[in-house]
Amino acid sequence: GDLAKGSATSDAQGYPLYYGGSRDNLLRVIALDRATPTVLWSYDSRSNPHRVWNDDWDAAPLQVGDYLMEGSENSWFYVWKLNRRYDASGLVQVNPQLMMEVPGYDSQLFASIHDQDVSIENSVAYDAARGVVYFANSGGLVQGWDVRDVLAGHPYVPGTDVYHGRVFRFWDGDDTDASIVIDPQGDLIVGRKMEENVHRPSAFARDHQIGDLMKLDPTRPDPVVWSVQLGGFEPDGGILGTPALSGRVVYAPFTEGGFGAVSAATGRLMWTVHFQSFSWGSPVPVDGVLLLGDCTGLLHAYDISHPFAGPPRELWQVDLGGCIESTPAVWHGVVYVGSRAGAIYGIGDPKKA
Repeated sequence: GDLAKGSATSDAQGYPLYYGGSRDNLLRVIALDRATPTVLWSYDSRSNPHRVWNDDWDAAPLQVGDYLMEGSENSWFYVWKLNRRYDASGLVQVNPQLMMEVPGYDSQLFASIHDQDVSIENSVAYDAARGVVYFANSGGLVQGWDVRDVLAGHPYVPGTDVYHGRVFRFWDGDDTDASIVIDPQGDLIVGRKMEENVHRPSAFARDHQIGDLMKLDPTRPDPVVWSVQLGGFEPDGGILGTPALSGRVVYAPFTEGGFGAVSAATGRLMWTVHFQSFSWGSPVPVDGVLLLGDCTGLLHAYDISHPFAGPPRELWQVDLGGCIESTPAVWHGVVYVGSRAGAIYGIGDPKKA
């Protein structure tokens, strides 16, 4: 009945389940082993009496084992135990149990930004080695929560935790919709943009102090390893799509149109590529090629086999006739992407089709 703004999540362990939210306030678990898709369970974001900002579910849910983790535009973060099983007739069933419900904001954040636009719109990033989940919100608060006890079956009880609780807090200054990327060392690649919904003069200084693409070490008192400014400072300027880490390079889009390549080790901006229109999707590097769409409807492919040698050569572009905000998916040599022209496209080599 409304937009499904977040990406779909299918069960990683083979259960015929779809996890996804919508702008109709509901996060759903849907069974795919019936004659028609069947909603087994849903959660209404408005049922939280402490809802702060909105009621959408923009983020893609993260399923780890029998647990589902998700942040909402109601400004809260959740973990459910799904209790997946098959019934006597062989049909999949769930019976979700709320294990953790914590705010994505705090009083210190409200004092810094002087508004309450603190929705969680990025997808959860999980560092399995440390047992920590990371997410950020529209107020620029980047957080890490230790969920080892929760994922071991122990519900979160504030004030009584030993191993789980908030273990990382950092304010980057402004709206952080892009999902956090965790590198092999456990450092965080974070992208930020300027908030358009509210005017934030108090946060403007912070936006200029720290670049909109940053690398954070969550084990350090001062976590900023490096930062670089890719986008502009106009409303909605900056980084909206999730950066991509490929080898020794971070590729990040900027909303004004284009993307840049940054050394993952030093934060040196090596080069940028500019488009004629907005680029809100996330870049996809695969087999030495980077894919990214723009809002004129062009899907671009660039040769990034030698990123330290200079700006890349464009290999091809395909006009899909409508703004491409979605992130391409690549599977067995075919690129799948949707656009505002109203279709999902499969693009591949006709010689191999």
